Amino acid sequence: MNSKCHRTAIPVFAVMLMAACADEEAGSPAAESGADSPDVTGTDAMTEEGDSSETMSGDNPFLVESPLYLQYPPFDRIDDSHYLPAFEAGMAEHLAEIDAIVDQDEAPTVENTLVPMELAGQVLNRVARVFFGLMSAHTNDEMQAIEVEIAPQLSAHSDSILLNGALFERVKALYDNRESLDLDPESLRLVEETHRQFVRAGAELSEEQKERLRAINTELAELETEFSQNVLAEVNAMFTVVDTREELAGLTEAQIEGAADEAEARELAGKFVIPMVNTTQQPLMAALENRDLRERMLTASMSRGNHGGEYDNREIVSRTAMLRAERAALLGYETHADYILDNQTAKTVAAVNERLASLTPPAVANAEREAADLQAMIDAEGGDFELAAWDWDFYTDKVRQERFQFDASQLKPYLELNSVLENGVFFAATQVFGITFEERFDLPVYQEDVRVFEVFDHDGSTLSLFIFDPYARESKRGGAWMNSYVGQSHLEDKLPVVANHLNIPEPPEGEPTLMTFTEVITTFHEFGHALHGMFSDVTYPSFAGTSVPRDFVEYPSQVNEMWATWPEVLANYARHYETGEPMPQDLLDRVLAAEQFNQGYATTEYLAASITDQALHQLTADQVPSADDLMQFEADALAAAGADLASVPPRYRLTYFSHIMGGYSSGYYSYIWSEVLDADTVEWIKENGGMTRENGQHFRDTLLSRGGSAEALSLFRDFAGREPNVEPLLERRGLN
Repeated sequence: MNSKCHRTAIPVFAVMLMAACADEEAGSPAAESGADSPDVTGTDAMTEEGDSSETMSGDNPFLVESPLYLQYPPFDRIDDSHYLPAFEAGMAEHLAEIDAIVDQDEAPTVENTLVPMELAGQVLNRVARVFFGLMSAHTNDEMQAIEVEIAPQLSAHSDSILLNGALFERVKALYDNRESLDLDPESLRLVEETHRQFVRAGAELSEEQKERLRAINTELAELETEFSQNVLAEVNAMFTVVDTREELAGLTEAQIEGAADEAEARELAGKFVIPMVNTTQQPLMAALENRDLRERMLTASMSRGNHGGEYDNREIVSRTAMLRAERAALLGYETHADYILDNQTAKTVAAVNERLASLTPPAVANAEREAADLQAMIDAEGGDFELAAWDWDFYTDKVRQERFQFDASQLKPYLELNSVLENGVFFAATQVFGITFEERFDLPVYQEDVRVFEVFDHDGSTLSLFIFDPYARESKRGGAWMNSYVGQSHLEDKLPVVANHLNIPEPPEGEPTLMTFTEVITTFHEFGHALHGMFSDVTYPSFAGTSVPRDFVEYPSQVNEMWATWPEVLANYARHYETGEPMPQDLLDRVLAAEQFNQGYATTEYLAASITDQALHQLTADQVPSADDLMQFEADALAAAGADLASVPPRYRLTYFSHIMGGYSSGYYSYIWSEVLDADTVEWIKENGGMTRENGQHFRDTLLSRGGSAEALSLFRDFAGREPNVEPLLERRGLN
C-alpha cells in the first residue's frame, strides 16, 4: 500500500500554511498537507528588521498580486532574500487587518467580520504558499535557515489571532445567533467552522492557560521544523556506496549508469551510489540479486533517525508526543488522538481502533501466506536462509513472474513518463470530465524539469493552471504530494493554480523516463488531488479544494487511481517507448490479474505504521516513552496489535515518519478509512456505466467541486445516494 499527499487550502486568518505536507509515494497509502522560541509578533519582527518600506520595497514580488496569468507565482523574480521581509510585513499587515475588524462599532455580521477575515493576510498568504511549497520541492540551506527562524513566529502569529479574545467574542456572537441570521448553507458552515476552529485553538481557555498553550505551540513548531530538516538531511546522507558493477547484478544498464552518475555527482567517481527514498523498503531491492547489498540498504533505511548522530530524531519525537498530549489535556481531551479525531469523519479513538483491529488479523494472515510462497521460492532455488525483510520485494517479483508470467522489468518499456501523463492521466480526465490540457512555455518555473499546463473546462473556458514536477532531487523531500499556489474562491475571484510533485528517479541524459507501475499509480493518485483542487467551486477560501478532513481528503485521489488500470486508459498510454506498439494484450491481462497480488504485505506494512501512530498519540503526557525507550515502545505496540512480522516492517518507523510530524498526526489511518469510500465509489461507477461523462460530472457536481463547504460524509451521500459500504474494500484487498 502506498501513500500520497496533497496540500489543503487553508484559511488565511488561521495562518496554517506553514504546515508541511507529509504524503508519500503511490497507491492508497503506501500520500499532505497541513502545519518556537520568542513570542514575536509581525510588528516586532518588522521593527527588528528596520523600516518595512525598505525591506518590502517594490522589487519584492510578494508585495503585490502576481501580474502573471491567474496570479501564477513569478518564480523567476523570487529570490531567497524576499521571503523573510515578506513574512514580516505580511504578519504586520494581517494583524492590522484583524485589529480593524475588532475595532468596529457595528455589531458582528458575516459581512463585517468573517468576510474580512477570509480576505485578510494576502501578502502573508502569497509568501507562505510559495515558501512552503518550495521548501518541499526545491529547498536550500538559506531557505532552511529561514524556516527555522520563521516557524515559531508564524506559530505565535496564529495564536495571536486565534487566542484574540475580542475577535472571538465577535465570532461567538455570530455562532450563538446563527439560526436567526438567514444565511445560505455555505455561510452558515463558515460561521460554525470558524467558531469550532477558535475553540479547538484554545479561545475559551483562561489567560494563564493561553500562555502555556502559546509556549507549547511555539516549541512544537520548532521541533517539527527540526524533524523535517533532519529527515531530509539523513535521507541525503545515507546513500549506499557500491564498489563494483558486479554487485549491481539485476539492475538494468540505465539504472547502473544512473548509479554511476550519482556517484560522480557526489565526488565518488568510479563507484556507484544508490540514493535512499523515504519509505522503509527501497525500490531497487526488488531487482538487486546481491542479498548482502539488500540487507545493507534496508538496515541503513530502518536506522534513520535512531542510530545517534546529528540527525537522530528520537528525542524530538518523544518531546513532540509529550507536548501534544499536554496540549490536548489543556483543551479538554484525554489524548492527542482524541483531540485530532474529534475533527475528522472517524470522530473517536474507539472507531479508529476498531477499524485497525478488524483489518490487521486478515492482513497479517494474508502476509503470512505470501511469506510462505516466498520461502518456497527461496527453498526451491537452494537458498539456505529464512525470508527476511530485505528479501521480500526481490522474491515477490520472482513469484509474480512465475504466477503471472511477467516481472516489473517487462512493464517499464511500456510506461514512459510523457505517455503516462498525457495519454493516461490527461486522457482519463478528458474522457471522464471533459477537460483538456495545453502546455504553457511562457510561465516561469523554479526548476528546469518542471512543466506547466493550462487546463480548460468542457466548455472551453480556463479552469486552472497545473504544475507538474516529476523528478527526485536532493533539494526535494521524499514522497509525492499535491499543493496549491493559488486557491479558488468566488469571494476573491480566483481560479486555482495547483501542483503535483513526484519523486521519479531522473534517467541519464538522453534516456527515456521509464516508470514502475507503482509510480504510475502514484501519478494518477496525485492527479486526483489536483482535480479536487481544480474543480473547487466555493465562495470562501477556507473551503476551497482539499480543505476537508484528513480521513476524507485521500478519498477522491484514491478513486482516480482506478483509471490507471481501466482497460481503455491503459491501452492508450501503455505503449512501447521505442516502437509505439501497445502493451501486448496477454501482458496487459496478466497485469490486471495481478492487482490483488502482494496485498497482504502492502496492507500490513501500512497498518503497522498506522498502529504506531495511534499508539504514540493515544498516550497521556506522563505515559510517553523517553527517547531511549522510543524504539522499544514501537516494537511493543506492534506486538500488542499482532502486527510484528519481522519480514514486514512498518512502512515508516517513528523516527522518519514525516506524516505524523506534520498534518497526519493521529491521522495515518486516513488512507484505509478513505479507501472504504474509494472502493465503494469505484463499484458505484462500474455499476452505473463505468467511464462516462455523466458519471464524471455527477462526481464533480456532488463532491469534487464542493471542497469543505459541507460536512464530508454528506458529500459522499449526495454522490452515492446512500451510506458507505465496507464490502468493496474487503473484496479489493482480499480481506473478506
